[in-house]
Amino acid sequence: MIVAELERALLARYPKTDAEPWDHVGLSVGDPDDETRGVACALDATEANVQHALEAGANVLLTHHPIYIKAPEAFCPPSAMRPQCSAALYEAARCGVSIISLHTNLDRSHEARVRLSELLGAEPMSSLEHVDEPEACGLGALATLNEPCTLRDLATRAATAFGSDPRVWGEADYPCRTVAILGGSLGDFGELAIAAGADVVVTGEAGYHVAQDLALRWLPVVLLGHDRSEEPFVDILMNSAVDAGVDPRHAIKILNPCQWWTVTKGENL
Repeated sequence: MIVAELERALLARYPKTDAEPWDHVGLSVGDPDDETRGVACALDATEANVQHALEAGANVLLTHHPIYIKAPEAFCPPSAMRPQCSAALYEAARCGVSIISLHTNLDRSHEARVRLSELLGAEPMSSLEHVDEPEACGLGALATLNEPCTLRDLATRAATAFGSDPRVWGEADYPCRTVAILGGSLGDFGELAIAAGADVVVTGEAGYHVAQDLALRWLPVVLLGHDRSEEPFVDILMNSAVDAGVDPRHAIKILNPCQWWTVTKGENL
């Protein structure tokens, strides 16, 4: 299988038409006619992950986040004066690693909806984007918890499932049954969660005023961290590569490094 065939199979499963207009999905760098020798799957297209792919014997790096939204002015070795994607593109081209990304088109997939819901012990009813069309693809998930619980218990469950130290807005004993879930950034989807009758929203990140406003309107917010909320998508990437025809022995998962840490004062609810 050549790189172009792999890209074609992946985009048939996660169409470009499902991606946001600003997004950059599909092949970003590489030779479409290269034979695929191995596929390394990761959350981010960084210079380090290009090297990890090479070390694993892969010549394709399949990521969730695209290597760039707006292309850098030049592809150059690492420099504090240039965005990191400049160095990642330079290294990928230099080493012959093709980079394919599935971003908001994967976010809108049924697989993403189901995976995020399962991790919270919930059954998805629809996307959050199209609650009136249960079978339609769409961003996020509106799901019913298999066992209703308090906000404290749900946040604890999310912390374990996503390997996160979440920040939680809302009363600890607030009852939760219907949960809105959105990987990455919440944006204005909190309004959709309220309109859909959600008891709580679990997401990667949200601005201070957004989270405060939602909590004061009786919609608690659990913030997992952008990266932690989307790490489960790397498994979806691996399964998709294998389904596309990649030998499972040559599909490699690159674990996301801990890029940030939190100082706490030992305050517990």
